[in-house]
Amino acid sequence: MTRRPEVLMPVTAVAVTVVAFALIPTYTDSTVAPFDVYNTFQIFARLGLLTLALGLTMIAGEFDLSVVGTYALGGMLTVQLGQDNALLGLLAAVAAGAAIGLVQGGLIAGLRLPSMPVTLATYIALLGLTSALSGGLTKTYSNVSVTLWVDRTVLTFFSPRSLITLGLFALAAVVLSFTRWGYELRAIGGDRRASRVAGVRVDRLIVGTFAVSGVLSALGGSLLSFSLGSANPDPGVQPLIVAAAAALLGGVSLAGGRGSAPGLLGGIMAVAILAEIVTVTALPGYVTQLFFAGLLGIIVVVDAPDLHRALVRQRTQLQSRTTGRSFGRHEVT
Repeated sequence: MTRRPEVLMPVTAVAVTVVAFALIPTYTDSTVAPFDVYNTFQIFARLGLLTLALGLTMIAGEFDLSVVGTYALGGMLTVQLGQDNALLGLLAAVAAGAAIGLVQGGLIAGLRLPSMPVTLATYIALLGLTSALSGGLTKTYSNVSVTLWVDRTVLTFFSPRSLITLGLFALAAVVLSFTRWGYELRAIGGDRRASRVAGVRVDRLIVGTFAVSGVLSALGGSLLSFSLGSANPDPGVQPLIVAAAAALLGGVSLAGGRGSAPGLLGGIMAVAILAEIVTVTALPGYVTQLFFAGLLGIIVVVDAPDLHRALVRQRTQLQSRTTGRSFGRHEVT
């Protein structure tokens, strides 16, 4: 029962968006070409690692608002340090992401601080740092060969960037499903006190999760900068909103303790397909924003623990009344 939303929500979302995508020629004058599928995976690659990073912390019962700041800083470090050596820029971004995650995780776990104010402060600080590094300007990446390579077509529908993102989702799926870290991550998200009693090293796990979140966010920003050939010091809040919507659509619980890498993959793929539908059909941009707003509202209501308890209580009362009436009829007979 506890896994039903984790499976049903992403499966339903992907199924609905795939059908809507396939039926584009029936309700518009547009046609669907292989490039549209390729572009869908490019959109997925743009925000996939951000969704995975945020989703992992949500499974642990935390919320890493700093992912977008790390995303921006990772991209900027890549551009400024990787002009001549792309690998150097990439490693600098990943190392910075890991350091940011370790510091945040240490503060949250060691001092028992709530994650939202800590990561919000980090988010603001990282945007300021990124702006200072760039002078508040967008910086251009001049290594054209790298830009062409990360977005070159592979097997018609993919690019190296989208394949790297898919590979990291696959790795996360293996770790969450078949290792102790995955089981314990859900355990501390579901009941942290019971996990401590059971001997789970909660603090170490939280620090590690935030470190992974930092690495994934920085890597996502780095790959995006390679792709765009530039780095923006302030990507805005939309990446965070989309990543949060995708994680929730992927079956991650607001209360923690529930979620999976395949579910997160389904959530961000549904978002990417929707974005491509809006592009192909030339719908106004606000359609996507309205969809996300409605989606988040529905998910919050459905995932509300008080609503769950009320529905369970009502169902129990109805069953008790039905049983009582059946018993009464039996006695009369």
